[in-house]
Amino acid sequence: MAEEMEMSGSGNNCTYILVTGANAGLGNALCRRLIDEFLKLRPSSQSLKLVLTTRSEKKSSDSVRGLIQYVQKKSTKFDRSALSRISFQTEQLDLCSLQSIQNASKRLLSSLPRLDTIILNAGISGNIGIHWPSAIKMYLLDLVNAVTYPPFLRFSVGDITKPQLSPLKDGTRRKEPPLGKVFCANIFGHYLLTHNLSPLLSRGVKSPNLSPCQGRVIFISTLETTVNSFSLSDFQGILSTSAYKSGKRLSDILALTSSMPSTKPWVSRCFSTSSEPATPPFPHIYTAHPGICNTAIVPLHPIAHYAKICTFYVARMLGSPWHPIWPYKGACAPAWLALAPQTQLDALEEADGPSKWGSATNLRGDERAVRTEVDGWGYGGKLGDSRAFGVRGRRRGLRELTREDRVAFEELGRECWREMEELREEWEGLLAG
Repeated sequence: MAEEMEMSGSGNNCTYILVTGANAGLGNALCRRLIDEFLKLRPSSQSLKLVLTTRSEKKSSDSVRGLIQYVQKKSTKFDRSALSRISFQTEQLDLCSLQSIQNASKRLLSSLPRLDTIILNAGISGNIGIHWPSAIKMYLLDLVNAVTYPPFLRFSVGDITKPQLSPLKDGTRRKEPPLGKVFCANIFGHYLLTHNLSPLLSRGVKSPNLSPCQGRVIFISTLETTVNSFSLSDFQGILSTSAYKSGKRLSDILALTSSMPSTKPWVSRCFSTSSEPATPPFPHIYTAHPGICNTAIVPLHPIAHYAKICTFYVARMLGSPWHPIWPYKGACAPAWLALAPQTQLDALEEADGPSKWGSATNLRGDERAVRTEVDGWGYGGKLGDSRAFGVRGRRRGLRELTREDRVAFEELGRECWREMEELREEWEGLLAG
């Protein structure tokens, strides 16, 4: 059930941003970062409404209570107008339940005038532990690589969601195709939510800093994916030894190819809620990652937890740009993508191509948003661009982008968009039946 807490006005001077998984970790830090950046960058005549989704009413209430206290402190110490400019709305959403997504979408469509940005942050890792002998060996021999691209994490294989379809009147379960649990929570649930809310993303005609009729969709990805993380033959990653990386790689592919002519037939269907494909301009789709942050996504014993934080600092001192360490600093790149003027983002893409943006830091821990190399795509899909952006923090073993890589990535993007749309239509038909 939706819950609304008003502290500001609405209308064309209000920016509406939806954040999934806003109760803890990166999601909650991202909300605080959005508040800070908005108060700092936008004129006092503009207001911000954050729409927070969590899996329970208690998590929603706790999240908003903490954020209200955060805004109150800001208002007392720095910006006396903060209380009048920030408001919150909550919505319960279980991304592993397609029915929950449909119900939440209907409530949001009826309660919001538009959405300027959707940040797809929520998810699960499927982590079941660490292979400690491999971890200890790698920590001793190759620390920076170990805490940036850890190959020793163990993930469950074959997890699927609970049945999505209601039983028949006689209690018989209807047949339904398997739906990967991590895939549904991290990718497909978000994709379905974005499709359902596309009418709100197309109402930003007079929204501050956005082009007419164009909202933004931001996938929260990870630094760790490679070309081997995802396979079309195991689209949902059900058989993968890391469904988490598989899904994050898929989100990168979808975002980076969303503006290509070859994907237009399926992108137009994604942003249409009628039988007719949507017409351009479509919402802008971006992908971002927080670098390496200290979160609870991999449960650890308290001693191991604090040891992990120490190794993150050591990695940063040894030159790694990918260790913001704290979620607030890791929220730098997605917050920037959410609030930057559209003209600035368009100019960057026109000059250097669609990019994956990451939160990076210097030795002092000063954070900034930077382009991140994507295996098979480079920094922007342009040949030789690694020379333009440098190699500091580049993953070991990545090769220079070739013309063949670029063509293969675009073809993969077309196939992924087609598969996502066919999967969405299949499940919508099953739910309607």
